[in-house]
This record gives sequence, structure tokens and C-alpha cells, in this order.
Amino acid sequence: MTQKKILQIQLDFDGLPDGSTLLPAAYLDVGEGTPIVMLHGFMGSAANWLPLIELLKPNFRCIGIDLFGFGASARPIIRYDIAKEVTFLRQVVQALELNSFYLLGHSFGGWVSAAYTLQYPESVKGLILAAPAGIRDDSFCGRYDHLRPLLWQTPVIDWALALIKPIAVQIGQEKTIAQIAWMRQELNAQPAARSFLVDRLRPEDAIDTVEKEIHQITTPTLVITGDQDETIPLWHSETYAREIPNAKLSILKDADHSLPQNHFPELASLISQWRSLYP
Repeated sequence: MTQKKILQIQLDFDGLPDGSTLLPAAYLDVGEGTPIVMLHGFMGSAANWLPLIELLKPNFRCIGIDLFGFGASARPIIRYDIAKEVTFLRQVVQALELNSFYLLGHSFGGWVSAAYTLQYPESVKGLILAAPAGIRDDSFCGRYDHLRPLLWQTPVIDWALALIKPIAVQIGQEKTIAQIAWMRQELNAQPAARSFLVDRLRPEDAIDTVEKEIHQITTPTLVITGDQDETIPLWHSETYAREIPNAKLSILKDADHSLPQNHFPELASLISQWRSLYP
């Protein structure tokens, strides 16, 4: 099994405990060739890329990174935003001495990838956005309100889930309750996910979306999405493809939002074909 490696990087954000600035960054590093840096989606980790890495590693040096506040990377209890994620990624890239690389981001990771490319275009050889978030969509507000009770720091929620479990078995909802319990565990373990849910309750909180800036991206860009994605609407990907000059949009038939996990053969094929145009 591929093991994650750990870097110690320098970060100086408000709210870090005891003035600590040396924090761990976890990553996978597999394969040979041109580096491709891979950023996971919301509540994910670099491990989400393992099926795709297996297909790409003969031709790419695949570097999957646990984003700031996720996985085995540093998870301080602070207010998270995209700027902090970009700063974190920049420090990792510099520590790994990556001067030129492809950048692949899924969902939340696509948002970070676009923001990074806007700030450091000289280092990104090609940008690949898989069902990318980062486009302001006021209809999203309220979409995750049902998750907010899972964030309450009280044992009452855990007691309630334990009491409901036997009933859920009887009415055939055992999987649903198990998924809710898993989400509570993950949300409590991933402070970045908590912060993005808690701190973005209103449309006006979407201050770091990128739809107004992406027209400035000149990096060759491939946008990939599924026609059955119920998490990121198709028009978000279409906005990226329309606003980024000469971007290519590929829509996968019968594909949902979980592109790295469920549709990695199609991703590998599209990336390899597109990469041949921008070697």
C-alpha cells in the first residue's frame, strides 16, 4: 500500500496555537515523469486519487496532497479560506522543488487549483479541473443546512444517533444512519470542512469564489464533469470552460460527482490525450 510522506512547512496564519508556524503537510508521491499535483475534494484526502494514480504513474510523477485542514496534513482550529489553501499549496510545491507541473483538482480541490493558477501561473504547465467548485451560486446557501446539527459540539447528537440505530435497522435505514454518523465523525475531524460549512451561511460570504477572475488564466485548461453530477451543477463547469480562454470541456456520460473514485479510467484517458497536446 502506498504510504503518505510528511513535510514540515512554514505557515504563519492568525489563530495558530502557541504561535506555531511549522506544520505537517501529508502527500503521496508515486511514479515518474512530468509532475502532476492532485488536489482532492471536500472532506476527502490524497487517497481519493489512488485508482487514478495507478493508471497515470507510468507517465507522470503523481503527487497527491492532503489539503490544509484535511487528511493527515495540519488541522489547526482556525477560520479556513481559499487564500490559506493556496498559501499552503505554495509552500508544499516549493518544499518539493516543483518548478513546473500539471495541476489537477477535483471539486473543492478544483477551486483551490484555479485560485493557485491565478496567483502563480508561471509554475502551472497545465490546469485540469474535475467537477470544479469555486463559482458563486447563491442557490447553494441552505443546501447543507441539514448537516449543521452534525457540527454541534454536544454529546446529545451522539446519544441520539445511538438511540436511533436500532430503530433504523428495523425500518431499513441502517445505511442512512451509518452515513450520518460517519459524516459527523469526519466533520469533527476535519476543521477545514467545519469552517467552510459554519462560516458561509449567506450568499455574501462567498467572497473568494473565482468566477470574476478566471478569464485571466492563460494556462492550457481541461474541464471535466459528469452529466449526472448532483453536487456541482453543470453550468459551473461550463462557466470555467467559457471564461478561461481556449479551455476544453469534456462531459462524461452517466458520470456522477465522484470522478476520481468512480470514473478514473475515463479521467486517465482524457488527461493522457489532452497532455499530448501540451507536452
